[in-house]
Amino acid sequence: MNKKSKNMKSKLISSVLFIISASIIFYSCDDTINQSELDSRPIPQSNISYSEHIQPVFDAKCSYSGCHNDADMAGGLSLTSHANTTANFLIVAPGYPDNSRLVLAVEGRTVNPMPPLGYWPLTDEQIRAIRTWVKEGAKNN
Repeated sequence: MNKKSKNMKSKLISSVLFIISASIIFYSCDDTINQSELDSRPIPQSNISYSEHIQPVFDAKCSYSGCHNDADMAGGLSLTSHANTTANFLIVAPGYPDNSRLVLAVEGRTVNPMPPLGYWPLTDEQIRAIRTWVKEGAKNN
């Protein structure tokens, strides 16, 4: 076997090993979470993280097809990102949970409580976390 042939064989083996390694890493990184895992996930009493505690709840229970996603925007509201969630001071009034329609809706204190009947309800802990997050300033953390 000549030097050029050995070099090509080495590159081919390296490429195949890279593809196999990348595939293993990609397929082993399943970051999806099911409803029961989400509902059993503990949430601290304070220092609520939007990205860690609030957005996963919105993703699983609010911002899917036909509801509060970017395409459908049920009720004129998208809950797909912090910017969308906090865009309207009437929906989320940072520091004022009792003036925030989002808090009132998830607590069932409005004409149209959220989520509506037939959809996955928020747990008491998730509702408390949303209230606390708004009370703490509705930070993008």
